[in-house]
Amino acid sequence: MKLGINLGYWGAGNDADNLVLAQEADRLGYAVVWAAEAYGSDAATILTWIAAHTERIDVGSAIFQIPARTPAMTAMTAATLDTLSGGRFRLGLGVSGPQVSEGWHGVRFDKPLTRTREYVAIVRDALARKTVRASGEFFTLPLPDGPGKALKLTVHPVRESIPVYLAAVGPKNLELAGEIADGWLAIFFSPAFAAEALAHVAAGRAKVGFTLDGFDVVPTVPVVVGSDLEACTASVRPYAALYIGGMGSREKNFYNQLAVRMGYEEAAGQVQDAFLDREYAKAAAAVPFDFIDQTSLLGPKERIADGIAAYAAAGVTTLTVSSQATSLEERMAMLRTVVEAAEISGVVQ
Repeated sequence: MKLGINLGYWGAGNDADNLVLAQEADRLGYAVVWAAEAYGSDAATILTWIAAHTERIDVGSAIFQIPARTPAMTAMTAATLDTLSGGRFRLGLGVSGPQVSEGWHGVRFDKPLTRTREYVAIVRDALARKTVRASGEFFTLPLPDGPGKALKLTVHPVRESIPVYLAAVGPKNLELAGEIADGWLAIFFSPAFAAEALAHVAAGRAKVGFTLDGFDVVPTVPVVVGSDLEACTASVRPYAALYIGGMGSREKNFYNQLAVRMGYEEAAGQVQDAFLDREYAKAAAAVPFDFIDQTSLLGPKERIADGIAAYAAAGVTTLTVSSQATSLEERMAMLRTVVEAAEISGVVQ
């Protein structure tokens, strides 16, 4: 297993620290640094900036939003980032959600699996420098009965193949990730629940004649170091409540549905009710301690080491950590503690 760090969204209040954190992760031997985007900053600009100021660490999008870019534009961006970074780019993609897709990008959130399948196929063809043609339900290249012609990417990426990751939560999307991607970007990953999720990924791999060997399983896991476990949850609760309660509508929230599948149906309903009523503190308080403990690394270094070993045993191949701390000192200390805990666990390469 390898280590990664997720910086989250630029504009979340720790912007000045993110480059310093990425450089420290590079120095400590972390394998990859990820950046996210929603409806604020874009990930590509941040990753370019980080790549220019680091030496060895990979830079990855977690995620580029599929409704935000044409597949050809994504291929162009991936090829450029990979070239500028000397072959260090990882392309993470996701459909986002209906509120952002339709409210921000003006793209209907219909048939996301079909859209993703067509999208990834075009991206892969473009990055392979094939002359790109597509005739699908969502994408047609070139457009018929017009002046357009089939084109080929002019940039030569450093590598023959840039790894593609899918952010997936539901069973069908997990199977699609196994079928068409090189890795899975996971959220609220619990080692206790991993077998069920990975079974869906494995089913997708089997469709194309592969096993999970070589497939990168990459959860983002909050880390809080401290001796009081209940106190450690304090900074994770608002994050969990935001996703379970507010990332989507009452009718369609993939993270809420995940919590239900994990056995937290009653609590998931309470969190969502409170969040949608704008009672954010109540929503955070309603997130069960056990849910946070299962999907985070909490406590002193030795307990975190045990957790890292559990993630490795559950099939994780790149453990990506995130910090909810507000100070640079605490965030840097977290990076170092995770490395020390990983050494104790003996499962990190």
